[in-house]
This record gives sequence, C-alpha cells and structure tokens, in this order.
Amino acid sequence: MISLLASLLGLLAHHTAAHGGAVNYTVDDIWYPGYDTYGPTSQATAPWLPQRPWISNNPIFETTNTSLSCNVPGTSIPAQSYIPILPGQSISAVYYSWVHTVGPMIVWLTPCGTSCSTLDPSTALWFKIAERGLLSGDILEGMWFQRDFVKWDGSPSLWTEKLPEGLKAGKYLVRHEIVSLHSANRPQFYAECANLEVGGTGDRVPGEEYLVGIPGVWSMDQPEINIDVYDPVVGNQTTYKIPGPPVWI
Repeated sequence: MISLLASLLGLLAHHTAAHGGAVNYTVDDIWYPGYDTYGPTSQATAPWLPQRPWISNNPIFETTNTSLSCNVPGTSIPAQSYIPILPGQSISAVYYSWVHTVGPMIVWLTPCGTSCSTLDPSTALWFKIAERGLLSGDILEGMWFQRDFVKWDGSPSLWTEKLPEGLKAGKYLVRHEIVSLHSANRPQFYAECANLEVGGTGDRVPGEEYLVGIPGVWSMDQPEINIDVYDPVVGNQTTYKIPGPPVWI
C-alpha cells in the first residue's frame, strides 16, 4: 500500500473543491483508496476499490430515498475489494474540505453474508457502532463533533472509530454518515460505504433492538431531524438526542 502521508498529500489538491465525503480510509496507518469523484468511471469496478462509488458531492434530502444507504449510485454498484480489520481495531475515514458544523455523525455496520457484492444496502439491517453529536454549548453555536471535525487550513479531517470487541468475523459494509442541520427544516444527509473483512474469532452480534433499515431510520416526523436550529427555542437548547437505535458496543 502507498504510504499514508504521501497518499494524503497527493489527494489533497485533487479534492479541495469537494463538497464533502469520505475519500479514503486508514487502518493501522495503512491507506485504502476510496472512489475518486473526479476520476475515471472505470474505477467503479476496479478490483482494488473497497468503497462503493459515490458520484455526487451533493447531499440527499429525502429520508425515504433508497440512495440514502450508500449514496448515488452506491446502492446498485458494489465495490470489489475489502479492507482487512480486526475487532477492537480503529478505522479512519478521511475527508477533505468539510465545511458544515451542525448535526450528528454516525458510523454504521451491516453484515454482508458471503459477499458484499450481492448485498442491497437499502434493504439491509444496520446497527450503530459510534455516534457523535453536541459536545458542549447550545445547538446553534455550540461545539458539535462536526464543528470540531472541520479543518479550515485545508488539511484532511480524520474520523476515527473502533470496531466493537468480539464482533463476529465476516464481511461487512461500514457506513459513515454525516447529517447536517444548518438548513432550517431541510436536513442534509451525506453517506459513503466501504467493504470490511473482519477477522478474528469473535462471535458477538447485535440484538434486534439495535437493527434498522436505511432508509427507514430517519423521518421528517422526528423533531431532531426536521429541525430549525435558528429558532431560539431550539437553538438555545444545550442537549441534542441523536435519534435512532442505541450504539452497539
């Protein structure tokens, strides 16, 4: 694999205009490439690509959109490679030029069975392995993890989370999702998915209470999603509960 530093520096200039998205991944300082939205379309079926293609930097607005699971057209085009990882290890998703600051960030997993190539993520059952929300202050001006995530100097933002200890070995999709709430009553969803090959001898799996469909987990009936952060009654609040199931750890 290409060295982490060289890879990040090489991609930086290429992605500075991006609206936002996970452009590659790292596990133990080993770099794994993501789909290049400015690159050739042939990469979508390349044997080295672990990330499902996402051809648009634009957000998804509809909570019922089937592309909500793995972006456009990641629901229908699988990746061919897998990122090897063990339970308890951390994976970092690398972003460039992320500019939004309000809203939760969540990492999801779903098992693929024998192959992620045959999995339709819009009909799969997902579980949370991490979620990050409001860290301090109020909803409008406070310190969200998403605000802290932004790197205004142009350096890459790394979102690092750990896989659950004892996770059952097998093939999984990992889904990094950012929900931006800066537009009143018009949430923006950004998500990318990549293939994982989880090793080890673990046998733990989440119970049914942790499992949800995507789409299905979000609804405009949820006040945390259908939200106007500029309304003082809302914006001055100092707590924000991320909707959906609890995190499975």
